[in-house]
Amino acid sequence: MNIKYIIKEGFAGFRRAKLAATTSIFSLFVAILLLGILSRVAYNIYVQAMSVKDLIEVEVFLFDIDESTTAQIQQSLENREVVLSVSYISKDSASTIMKQEFGPGAEELVELNFLPASFRIKVDTEAGTAQIESLVSSIQNLRGVDEVKYNASLLRIMESNLNTFTLVGGGIGFLILLASVILVYNTIRLTIYAKRELIRAMKLVGATNGFIRSPFIIEGVLQGVLSGLMAVLCVFLVFEFVIPIYLPEMGLLSWPFGSWHFLTAAMFGLSVLMGWWGSRLAAHKFIEETYISR
Repeated sequence: MNIKYIIKEGFAGFRRAKLAATTSIFSLFVAILLLGILSRVAYNIYVQAMSVKDLIEVEVFLFDIDESTTAQIQQSLENREVVLSVSYISKDSASTIMKQEFGPGAEELVELNFLPASFRIKVDTEAGTAQIESLVSSIQNLRGVDEVKYNASLLRIMESNLNTFTLVGGGIGFLILLASVILVYNTIRLTIYAKRELIRAMKLVGATNGFIRSPFIIEGVLQGVLSGLMAVLCVFLVFEFVIPIYLPEMGLLSWPFGSWHFLTAAMFGLSVLMGWWGSRLAAHKFIEETYISR
């Protein structure tokens, strides 16, 4: 297989269908750019949601029980799968906390000694609502436990909104990717159509399908490379220079996993993949059809 010929023909495809190739590159660039922006925003929404979820604690209020029973309850809580940490708050500590939160006016209430001892449980942020509800239900059945409280409504609303955003964002992302593949597909199809007579001649002299397809696939990959480079450069400039100046509040959005390398590498790789996939589908289908219609 003549690699030099394949690469040369891959680049030549741009000259034969300039308008279609330019349209495909620009469309793929816009698609990858939108996906990059959407990914960064989605990542930050997820991080913020996890931060809010991290503030949600399960409070376990106890009856007036002895130290042995209290220790048994604490050990049982610490052994739960989704529990990260357990803090014990004695009656005296609860009174001190109440004084700090409500000020001097709370002293008379504190003297009534009505505050129970309790445990504060920090739950894994990855735990779902169903897991937390199951945890609460099982704790409620422990001997010595009076009441279990947590902000169930906030947790349900947050999880519901996060799931909705994930579904909508995923759907939009899928449609964008599908559109980009179709554009590359159509561009390569036009190029193949323009060279159909040459393809037939190559078939007659014994050229394999793989050899004939290769330049078209190279052309699609090149479209992906150019689109990816443009999208990466654009998203980097926008988030690092434009937004911090004109929209400083959005400049607080962090890069996924703490660095711009991960998102931009994913954008570039996805762009190349879409270019390769679209061109491969078109080359495989229409070169076969050209062969059959000979």
